[in-house]
Amino acid sequence: MPDLPTERYGLFLAVRRGVPLTLAAALMALAMLGRGWAQGWLILGAVACLGEVWPSFKTGATYLRARAAIQRWDAGWVWALRPLFRRIGLEDAWILSFCAWNNRRVRAVFQDRKARRALILLPHCIQMAKCKAEVLTDLSNCYECGLCPVGDFLPLQLTLGWESRITNRSHKAYREAREYRPDLIVAVSCTDRLLKGLVKLTEVPCYVIPLELPHRMCVDTLFSVPHLMAAMGHLVEAREPQAADRILPLRREA
Repeated sequence: MPDLPTERYGLFLAVRRGVPLTLAAALMALAMLGRGWAQGWLILGAVACLGEVWPSFKTGATYLRARAAIQRWDAGWVWALRPLFRRIGLEDAWILSFCAWNNRRVRAVFQDRKARRALILLPHCIQMAKCKAEVLTDLSNCYECGLCPVGDFLPLQLTLGWESRITNRSHKAYREAREYRPDLIVAVSCTDRLLKGLVKLTEVPCYVIPLELPHRMCVDTLFSVPHLMAAMGHLVEAREPQAADRILPLRREA
């Protein structure tokens, strides 16, 4: 079983914890220098800043119980500061840092007990644009030519019994996830869709894997199959191999 890669979450964590803690320290310093009613308000502000940073220290079961609220609040930080990081050319690094922090916390949740009902969500853009295989109708229609990640993934799904969906629309992926009711989602997508997915599906822990965009757009994209294998191996309870006719493809919408 391959090891999970090291992910860099330092940028998001430095901002998420650093800003409130710095502000709390500044308010407390001012409170020590001040007098009268202003001193009380400064201390109250410092306490509020400490309360703001406290959820970022929750891990494991404690984090899981409050995950929906924590995820929405953390995502608020990402959305609020996204224009700033876009201006300085670090937008993707900012979003991926948040995704890496999310992955670290999800790994902590499933460190002692593995997920029993996991679902893999894949984007349709990993299929070659010129390929005619109807993988949206049935993933087993893949020609397994080895020219795109679909052919690399399909044998693993059949051999290891993974439940997976491939879709060309985010809302269909959300719907499928809610209908399946997994206790863990492993999602592959571009940075923008990963951020939106983490906000939309706060009720389910999601481990996310970013796409590579060799053409700088959602065409003929790539992703690390070994990373996916490592995530499933470390986070998900092994299942018995299933027959190909157990694959449940997404229904094509008109």
